[in-house]
Amino acid sequence: MTQKNVNHMLTLEEFIIRSQNRFDGATGELSQLLRDIGLAAKIVSREVNKAGITNLLGQYGSQNVHGESVKKLDVFADDQIKSALARSGIVSMMISEESNELIRLESSSGNYIVFFDPLDGSSNIDVNVSVGTIFSIYRRKSSRDVPAEESDALQPGDKQSAAGYVLYGSSTMLVYTTGMGVSSFTLDPSIGEFMLSDDDIRIPDFTPQYSINEGYSSGWPGGVRDYIAYIKQVDPETERPYSLRYIGSMVSDLHRILLLGGIFLYPPNVSNPHGKLRLMYECNPMGYIIEQAGGLAFDGSGRILEINPQSIHQTAPVYMGSRSNVEKLMEFLSRSK
Repeated sequence: MTQKNVNHMLTLEEFIIRSQNRFDGATGELSQLLRDIGLAAKIVSREVNKAGITNLLGQYGSQNVHGESVKKLDVFADDQIKSALARSGIVSMMISEESNELIRLESSSGNYIVFFDPLDGSSNIDVNVSVGTIFSIYRRKSSRDVPAEESDALQPGDKQSAAGYVLYGSSTMLVYTTGMGVSSFTLDPSIGEFMLSDDDIRIPDFTPQYSINEGYSSGWPGGVRDYIAYIKQVDPETERPYSLRYIGSMVSDLHRILLLGGIFLYPPNVSNPHGKLRLMYECNPMGYIIEQAGGLAFDGSGRILEINPQSIHQTAPVYMGSRSNVEKLMEFLSRSK
């Protein structure tokens, strides 16, 4: 049996235990936290796969902090992740897309702060299209002898201890990084375990594909409009025109790009002049993964991961994916300034 085949028999827990000396100072806390997130993901996956027969489709009847309608599965996923993180004693603070405020765990002096989007792309739930969970983990800046504060949470993305996502699609996949490459795991429902799929994902340097909601094109910056016009032109030497692939779930769109290459764009528009996607629990974790796989993550003027956040629900424009694709876009944005 080859080494690659041996690796493919590793469970998520076994892989984390083998890796923890490299990323966790051998304390085991970050390892435990990743395992807790994996457990919550299994529970959410089970309910996503049977939502239509357990009455978890449809609206919950409220809106989140961003004014978006909350789905029943949003609430279920949010509850499961909060529960998994709270009982570990490792987390001092949680920030969820579904909550207006910081969630302080007063009984915990944990070292870690976790941002998460419990169910990204939830508008797709009722039509049975892939959705996902995104998480971002930071080590708190203050001493664990005092309660964690908002300043502990407001750190740039390049300070993340780990980041990842779970994709609930034709199979359930968990993808994460601790700053030493990107690994993916596929849930085997017959044994209830995430099994290693790839321990070193590398995004292709260039693929003639793009992902964007073109319905907002009238409000895009000029450089983005020029770039989209350019990639639609016919030029076989530069593999143009590019193919458009857009699902409407950041996890789904970027998972495709991570594996196959291309560029994901969510520029500012008239309705969202500062961007729509959330910096701390969408742009930063996904940008960290893309960079660790060899790609680029950009906000129009610099690296996503270097933005100093001012609020927990801050938004940002985002352009990320294959290195050559993003560099070409950057040329158009720089010309339009």
